[in-house]
Amino acid sequence: MILRLLNLLVIGALVLAAAYVYRIKFDSAAQAEKLAKLRSEVRHERDQIAALRAEWGQLDNPARIEKLAKRYLRLQQIAPTQFDSLDHLPDRPPPPPDEERADVGIGGMIEDLQDAATTGSIPAPAPPGGAPSPASGAPHQ
Repeated sequence: MILRLLNLLVIGALVLAAAYVYRIKFDSAAQAEKLAKLRSEVRHERDQIAALRAEWGQLDNPARIEKLAKRYLRLQQIAPTQFDSLDHLPDRPPPPPDEERADVGIGGMIEDLQDAATTGSIPAPAPPGGAPSPASGAPHQ
């Protein structure tokens, strides 16, 4: 009786092992098909990239671009008299006056702070409405 039970357990274990091996084989076959499909897609994409590079090479051909430029742009040749030296450039325009600089925004504020740092004092902001500030010594009502 123990031998029959042992034989049945061994047969059951063999059936389960065979089912597990079949499942592993099926999964590996599915993975192999997936890998083959991905390789063919990669090959197809590489072929497309090669075709696009060849087309780009034709479109980027300087002779073709020159021909199109002559046909559609009607450009003139550059004359040596069109070039000039840097010493003939005009002078830099003068900076705007201080009253215009106040409306510049943050740039004007930064310049004011830099000016104050060199003189050692920060100018007091003007009070709203032109009223004297309490720090100026005027009586406060």
